[in-house]
Amino acid sequence: MIFVVLGTHELPFTRLLREVEKQIISGNIKEEVIVQQGHTPYESPHMNMMTFTSYEEMERLYREASMIITHGGTGSITTGAKMGKKMIAAPRLMKYGEHNDDHQLEIVQQFEKTGHILAWYENEDFSEVLKKAKQFEPVPFVSGNDEIISIIRSFIDKHA
Repeated sequence: MIFVVLGTHELPFTRLLREVEKQIISGNIKEEVIVQQGHTPYESPHMNMMTFTSYEEMERLYREASMIITHGGTGSITTGAKMGKKMIAAPRLMKYGEHNDDHQLEIVQQFEKTGHILAWYENEDFSEVLKKAKQFEPVPFVSGNDEIISIIRSFIDKHA
């Protein structure tokens, strides 16, 4: 099963859903596709659509998916990266009315650069990214939380 995640942002991201549906129709995606569509109005006979679900259900779908296709939200990406999932992330872009700015472009580029995900950018052939995904092994994700907490504790100890 492939899990498509659009998050909770209030602007629609139909561009990604159209592309996934195109890949299903062309036979490049043969697995069942479940979509968490959020606020994106979209209907398809080729995908199982849901607006929102519980955190527990999202976590279950992430775990069971063979691959995650997601928008460029930090939470959506890190959830899959922490599980070591193959992921394709597509940044929402302001020029298409998908977000208020292009910060997701920077997020996706950074996670791609560190080897945690594959990325799909506008004007790229999605089927080529799908082909890369078959061989892709994500770099294990290591959270920087412990280091950040250590820095904060050290600062507090010096200034207490």
